[in-house]
Amino acid sequence: MKIIFAGTPEFAVPALQALIDQSNQEINGLFEVVLVLTQPDRPAGRGMKLHASPVKQLALQHNLNVFQPESLKPAEVQAHIAAAGADVLIVAAYGLIIPTAVLNMFSKGCYNIHASLLPRWRGAAPIHRALLAGDDETGVTMMEVVPALDAGNMISKSYLPITSADTTQTLHDKLSQQGADLMLQAMLELTKNGTLPSESQDESLVTYAHKLDKAEAAINWQSSAVEISRQVRAFNPFPVATAQFRGETCRIWFAIVSAHKTHANAGEIVGLGANIHAACGDAVLNQDVIERDVIEIVELQMPGGKRQTAAQFIQGQHVKVGEVFS
Repeated sequence: MKIIFAGTPEFAVPALQALIDQSNQEINGLFEVVLVLTQPDRPAGRGMKLHASPVKQLALQHNLNVFQPESLKPAEVQAHIAAAGADVLIVAAYGLIIPTAVLNMFSKGCYNIHASLLPRWRGAAPIHRALLAGDDETGVTMMEVVPALDAGNMISKSYLPITSADTTQTLHDKLSQQGADLMLQAMLELTKNGTLPSESQDESLVTYAHKLDKAEAAINWQSSAVEISRQVRAFNPFPVATAQFRGETCRIWFAIVSAHKTHANAGEIVGLGANIHAACGDAVLNQDVIERDVIEIVELQMPGGKRQTAAQFIQGQHVKVGEVFS
C-alpha cells in the first residue's frame, strides 16, 4: 500500500517512524511511504536560520522523498502529489489546509491522527484545552479527513487519563506515541480488509480547541489553586504561565494545589520551603474569617535566568514571606 504522509512537528514523528519501521520489514513489509509532505523550513533560534521540521529531518534520514509547498492549492502542487500514485494519505499535525481535490486522489482514503477524544476539542490546541478545562481524560482519535475542521467520521480511539502531574508536554509525548500505534493498527486493518469501519461524530457534543493567545498565560491570582495549576500545566512548555514579581515578568513552569488555606491577600507569599506557597483564589468567608486557596510553585524562572526549582529560586533571589506575585 503506497502512502503519502503529511506532518510537521514532533507530534507527527512517531507515526512516520512507525510506517518506516513497517515498510522496512523484509517479509511482512506492507507499506511504502512514497512521499512526505511537510511545511517549508522556517527561521528559528537566535540567529533565525532556516530549520527543517522534525518530520523532514526524519524523512531525510531514511531517504524519503520530501515535498514542502507553501500551499496545496496550486495546480502544479496537486499534480506533484497525484504523480506519487499513493493509495492513502495520513495526516498528523500537518498545519496546512488540504483541498478537496487532493482528498479525492486517494482510492483507500485520507486519515488524520487527532490528539483528542472527538467530538470534544476539534481544532488547533486540543491538549492545552483539555488541561485548562480540567478534563479527567484525553486521547487520540483516528478519523477520516473531510473539508470541515476535524469533522470526519471516527475510525478508532485510544484513551489516556490526565493526572495532576501532567503538562501539555507530557501529554503530547504520550499521545504522539498512542497516535502512532492507533494509526498503524488502522493501516494494517485497511491492508487486510480493504476498508475501515467508521462512525459519525455527535454534533451536539462538539467543542472547539481554539488557538492559544499569549494573554491567556498571565496568572490571575484571584483564580482558585486548581485553576492556576491547570493553567500552569497547560502552558508548559509554551508559552509558559507568567506572573509579575518585583516588577519583572516571572515564568511559572510548574505548580501544584496545596491542602492549606490562608488569610493572606491574593498573590502573597505565605510560606517557603521546598516550594513557594502563595495565596490565591476568591476570598471565602468561613466563620467570619476570610480564607484563600494556596498554590505551591515548584519551578519558575526570572528574565534572563535559568529555569529553577523553587528552592534554588528562593536562595538565589533571597525571597521572603510577604512578598507578592501579581
